Amino acid sequence: MSEVSNATAPALPTSAHPLLVRRAAVLGAGTMGSRIAAHLANAGIPTLLLDLPAKDAGPSFAEKGLSGLAKARPAAFYDSSLASLVTTGDFDNDLPRLSNCDWVIEAVAENLDIKTGLLERVLPHLKKDAVLTTNTSGLPVAKIGAALSSHRERFFGTHFFNPPRYMRLLEVIPAAESDPALVAAFAAFADRLLGKQVVFANDTPNFIANRIGIAVMFNAANLLLQQGLTVEDVDALTGSAIGFPRTGTFRLADMVGIDILAHVAANFPAGVTRGRFGDVLDELLKRGWLGDKSGQGFYKKTRGADGKDERLALDLNTFEYRPTAKPALPALEMAKSAGTVAERLKVLLANDPAKDKSAAFLWPFLGAMWTYAADRIGEVAGDAVSIDQAMKAGFNWELGPFELWDAAGVKSTVARMKAMGLPVSTRVDALLNSAPDAKQVPWYSPDGPQCYNPVTGSFETIAKTPGHARVADFRRAHGVVKTNPGASLVDLGDGIGCIELHSLKNAIGGDVLAMISQVLNPASDAVRNFAGFVITGDRDNFSVGANLMQLLMLAQEGEWDEVAGVIKAFQQMTQAIKFCPRPVVAAPFGMTLGGGAEICLHATRRQPHAETYIGLVEAGVGLIPAGGGTKEMLLRAVDWATGLVGPEAAATAGPRFAQNAEMLTAVKRVLEAIAMAKVSTSALEARALGLLLPADRITMNRERLLLEAKAQAAVLAETGYTAPQPRTVAAPGIAALGVMETGIFMMGEAGHASEHDQKVARWAAYILAGGRVTAGAMVTEQYLLDLELEAFLSLCGERKTQERIAFTLKTGKPLRN
Repeated sequence: MSEVSNATAPALPTSAHPLLVRRAAVLGAGTMGSRIAAHLANAGIPTLLLDLPAKDAGPSFAEKGLSGLAKARPAAFYDSSLASLVTTGDFDNDLPRLSNCDWVIEAVAENLDIKTGLLERVLPHLKKDAVLTTNTSGLPVAKIGAALSSHRERFFGTHFFNPPRYMRLLEVIPAAESDPALVAAFAAFADRLLGKQVVFANDTPNFIANRIGIAVMFNAANLLLQQGLTVEDVDALTGSAIGFPRTGTFRLADMVGIDILAHVAANFPAGVTRGRFGDVLDELLKRGWLGDKSGQGFYKKTRGADGKDERLALDLNTFEYRPTAKPALPALEMAKSAGTVAERLKVLLANDPAKDKSAAFLWPFLGAMWTYAADRIGEVAGDAVSIDQAMKAGFNWELGPFELWDAAGVKSTVARMKAMGLPVSTRVDALLNSAPDAKQVPWYSPDGPQCYNPVTGSFETIAKTPGHARVADFRRAHGVVKTNPGASLVDLGDGIGCIELHSLKNAIGGDVLAMISQVLNPASDAVRNFAGFVITGDRDNFSVGANLMQLLMLAQEGEWDEVAGVIKAFQQMTQAIKFCPRPVVAAPFGMTLGGGAEICLHATRRQPHAETYIGLVEAGVGLIPAGGGTKEMLLRAVDWATGLVGPEAAATAGPRFAQNAEMLTAVKRVLEAIAMAKVSTSALEARALGLLLPADRITMNRERLLLEAKAQAAVLAETGYTAPQPRTVAAPGIAALGVMETGIFMMGEAGHASEHDQKVARWAAYILAGGRVTAGAMVTEQYLLDLELEAFLSLCGERKTQERIAFTLKTGKPLRN
């Protein structure tokens, strides 16, 4: 994998005020174009979606694209209501409507003549200050721009990765005449408003991520053919073991589409993406085996004689399918127990390649990737940092190639590669010669935010994007105030502390309970020294919930006093959050389940990332939310019903308010969310479930989450925050309980709920009703917490609940028993 490097990186500002985009247009309603339009709607931007006119009296191509988004999986919109922000039209009749758009993005077929022909038609309709970009995965932006008769200074390339909502990478490719200040303003807009990791790329074939990623995939496939491995072997070796996604190489190719893979590969310089695997691709295209979209590719799903789905794998030598087999790779199994990528690499690369299949594959695979990536510095991007960022955001690698090289040890791996006769880039020789006597010479300096640039021959400061931060940055800058294995208190500066969650597998156990309770105790040093707090973390998920393994062991041993103690400690923790004299802002992201959701419910405010999947999922393991979650949802139901009728009407009705239709509707809605273990598909949908409130602001960019949550905590503190007082509310009572239990019975009769599902739901209804009390009876928060504890202990003693917990711990899936 060798190519000649001769391009230079674009010189662009590192920060700017975001471009103002009040309305946008997308030209092309295919898979990519329609999903770009959907994500613009996610950002609240009214968007015009145009394509060819209809061929008959049916819907236009744009209308078809928009209607297809409703069925898109994964979902293209944060919430289906956002589809109303997208309007449709066609190229023949609606180009004049572009005059109202601040940004017009062309996303038609990857054909130079089609793109330039359409853009020339568009130019007369653009307002003077509109931004015009082309979305292309590999065509030269310079050639597209050169064909424009005007507007060249406001034209450049934007390469979204599919699906645009979920893939964080946006490669921005300036053309020679592009206004650098405009490009920087657009990048700031995409960062803040679209939540993108913006990476500036040079105008070279396939830009950065595809250039590296597809070359790496071809190398893996050619090594398979050379070494006689299977697709399952290579997918295991190129998956989570080395920090790549679990899909590995061939499962990823099926998901992307083998035709797309071949199309991108065709843009490469000669010799990079061929080898024997190039012939394999040609044969797959000839047979129409395009991956998931055609039902078969490197893998194929069939239904076995027992009626169960069965996955088959393709033998690349015979082109016949066979049942998938677990790879026989002992070193890989040993490496799985290691906690980090660096630790796994040490296990995998320590073995003798002559005796171990894993090492025999990984040394030439990683060596070629490292050399290829090093040789691309200065060609595809200006520095190694941009390449690392692109691979992490575009291919979901845990570490970029240079970060991965540092994790393995640059000096020692280079020595081993040379001893094995593997090619080594001269770029890394320059790095090692910069400190010849050092034990290790990493690309990233351990002394500060610097990275070696072989083009300049020096370590350069890594540009920091204003507004981006992780807790680790403050750990390094300010140190840790206090810590335990599950959580830490970190000083964020400006009087705000951060309770960082970092427990094993993001589970909430005794360490997390103790840390939060101690830090937020009104008499603690932390409350005295900090003006406000943020609860968040740096991992992929906020929290997957309580430590189920600990709970199962206690339940199976009948240690009910200890189970009760754990639940009470959990309740004390959430109450400490709610009644802390300082404002507490929860900043969830990713999976925020069970106990993680309960932490958020009790916070003063929530600052969720847009991709937050939050839910009270305890019913899935046969339990109810008992850390105050059911109690808080009842309080929200009261507030929601009060809002429907108005506070004055609710107060006038007094206890009778607990019996009215609005209150009953509210508690039924909450019961459904708890009993069905509903999880939001976005932060926006979480509002509809009552898990987030209208006052909770949503952050689009994960890298901005921490500082935006910090800012919210600071504002609350500066405006004179006072903690709430424990509430007393009118219970819906036994009449509402009867209505809810009737609904639960009907769900069972219809086959939508098992007997145990119904038992769990009845306990949830019991708490939401305030117990078997007269409607309107006044109940306290502590009383509701006691009901939660009663229900939880009862359900823990159920055999079917214990079966559900054990099954989920083993498989990660719920059991319907």
